Amino acid sequence: MTAPVFVTDPGHLTAAPGERVTLSGPEGRHAVSVRRLHAGEEVVLTDGEGTAVVGTVTAVEGKDRLEVTVARRVEEPPPAPRITVVQALPKGDRGELAVETMTEAGVDAIVPWAASRCVTQWKAERGAKALAKWRATAREAGKQARRLRFPDVADLMTTRQVADLLSGAAFAGVLHEEGSAPLASAPLPERGEIVLVVGPEGGVAPEELAAFEAAGAGAYRLGPTVLRTSTAGVAATALLLGRTGRWS
Repeated sequence: MTAPVFVTDPGHLTAAPGERVTLSGPEGRHAVSVRRLHAGEEVVLTDGEGTAVVGTVTAVEGKDRLEVTVARRVEEPPPAPRITVVQALPKGDRGELAVETMTEAGVDAIVPWAASRCVTQWKAERGAKALAKWRATAREAGKQARRLRFPDVADLMTTRQVADLLSGAAFAGVLHEEGSAPLASAPLPERGEIVLVVGPEGGVAPEELAAFEAAGAGAYRLGPTVLRTSTAGVAATALLLGRTGRWS
């Protein structure tokens, strides 16, 4: 089994091989009290932005503190191409489900989108709490998936802001059951950013689809079945990771 991943202070990531660093606080508590790590076990400490140190637990103290002797430092290069999924707000906890599964698959960025047909609306304090949940979910799923780079979760975007994002992408697309072309055969770039829009349960409204097409995003179908908004993103992410060679 691969070593568990924990988020640490960026200052620990400059430690040289042979030096010791301390993991404490909530991450230390999770390592000691939940994961029940012991001396001699390997761990990975990361900032979630591509930098990490791999080391061995040297000592465990109390319920929330352990010492790690660094073995090596790791720098993960930025992904190419970068994959961003614009996710329309699903109902209930399906938003966190979408974030969790896309993070586990390997998406690089997630953009919450307030589509016109979304039943759920993020407003004021409720919106801030929902966004915080998405970001916490991405962080925890990133650790679970043993990632060194956690996906960015952007602030909530309007349709106009999403259109602006699409206009700057190397490849832009909208998942649509009536799309004329399959995503499985769309021409993909080797570099830059791929931005894919996943609509709400009620579908992308005609005026939204027109705005996205004007920004350079084509309509693509994912497969012969219609997926829910909370599962379409992970299916598309997996397809793109395979086609771009990032899963090879």
